Amino acid sequence: MQKANAAQKDEAKLCAQSIEPESFEIESHYYNRVLNAQRHPLVASFMGLTNKVIAARYCHLHPATDEKALLELLTKPKKFFRWSGADLFSVTDDNGKKQMIVIETNSCPSGNKSLPLSNDQIDKDSNYHRMLSLAFWPRAKEFGGHGVLAVIYDKNDMENSGYAAALADISEEKVYLVKWNDNDPDPPAKIENSQLWVRSASGEWLPVRACFRYVTQRPWTRIPPFIRKTFVFNPIVCCLAGGRNKMCADKAYEFFNHKYYKHGLVVRTPVTIRDVYKREVPIWVKSMGGFAVIKNPYSNAGQGVYTVCSQEELDAFMKEEHHYDKFIVQSLVGNSQWSSDIKGKKYYHTGTIPNRQGKSFCADLRLMICSTDKGFRVVSMYARRASVALSKEPPVGMESWSQLGTNLSKKLGLNKWGTDTRRLMLMDSRDFNRLGLGLDDLIDAYVQTVNAVSAIDDMACELMKSGKFDRTLYESVNADQALLKEIIDEDKNTSAAKT
Repeated sequence: MQKANAAQKDEAKLCAQSIEPESFEIESHYYNRVLNAQRHPLVASFMGLTNKVIAARYCHLHPATDEKALLELLTKPKKFFRWSGADLFSVTDDNGKKQMIVIETNSCPSGNKSLPLSNDQIDKDSNYHRMLSLAFWPRAKEFGGHGVLAVIYDKNDMENSGYAAALADISEEKVYLVKWNDNDPDPPAKIENSQLWVRSASGEWLPVRACFRYVTQRPWTRIPPFIRKTFVFNPIVCCLAGGRNKMCADKAYEFFNHKYYKHGLVVRTPVTIRDVYKREVPIWVKSMGGFAVIKNPYSNAGQGVYTVCSQEELDAFMKEEHHYDKFIVQSLVGNSQWSSDIKGKKYYHTGTIPNRQGKSFCADLRLMICSTDKGFRVVSMYARRASVALSKEPPVGMESWSQLGTNLSKKLGLNKWGTDTRRLMLMDSRDFNRLGLGLDDLIDAYVQTVNAVSAIDDMACELMKSGKFDRTLYESVNADQALLKEIIDEDKNTSAAKT
């Protein structure tokens, strides 16, 4: 029997790995720190709340919110965007109003390896098993289809081998674990005739009826927005609609806010200027008081994000060569004396509880959720902090990222990634208390995450309204020619596609 943790070797395989049932081992799919941690009682209590209780509590604190409309959002299954995660900041303003805001929504979120286990958890009752049982497996069985089960991915070996082993347990059949890197000249997966195929150890190509997807780097260059003969969790249209496209996500949030504002529901974000050409970036940075965040709309894992607090940082961005034509520019959330002030919005970090030296760090919260037949459920949570404490005065030179950058991923080379786990903050009795968050903050974060995910699912539904991806509509929503040239069509075999 081949163990799932065999996937954790450095080199990508040229064939799919066969993962058998009964091969899930907790030690292989969680950080060592997590195995020795205890879930914080407040976090456990929050994760056990029903959507009805959450809606009632939220509306008690936000009387302008329509409880019926909120409960409908929390309990309505999503059509495309069934598994997701949001990164949120805890912020305040000059009036002392504390709230959670959405920084990014992710269509392939990490997180399960970072959640402390519950006291009575066993191998077959992990959060991997729970999410797949609630959100993936019912839809896969309903879809039917012909072929094998697969997990396809391009990073995060620890979690994806865990998903493969958990799926093998749930389905009681072999699952194929496939690493499909960007620009791989001979990948062990392909799309033919609107179906996913994977190459076995014997060299045989096997059709896939359902797959769990964790392909994160330009996934639209390998997989069409939607394929008809394989159930994909999540389909690529979710990435294009906002799950891996910050430009389109902002438009989805805007449409959502127009629709739900009358119900007291909005997606809160920093002020975002989209469709910005590189030559226009300095103008927008200046309009924000010299403090801004510039983002490549289609990157992830902390790549393509530039915090600007000095002329040196802006000059460094302008000198760099970029693959895409357009960017987004967002107001910067910093400390109270150095945050962007635009359109009457000025947020700054509440920060971690000060340490013995009186220093507080920027931190974000990752909330992973899934959409089930009975509505949304929290799957996992963790937090991350910056490497350097927030200063009272604006950072000088090239120092702002060390105070504001929280992402743990480190790009080590082509298709090679590492993780800086020193800055990982677990939801345990030690780390959680340092975040300064309470139960109502977690409820606020959950509602914001559901709002953001619902907005992107609505956008995906519009793009798929005719039953296939509406490329013409997408071009009007996201007119970036460099991106549009990368998106492959459903009827195009990936073996012939050029990226």
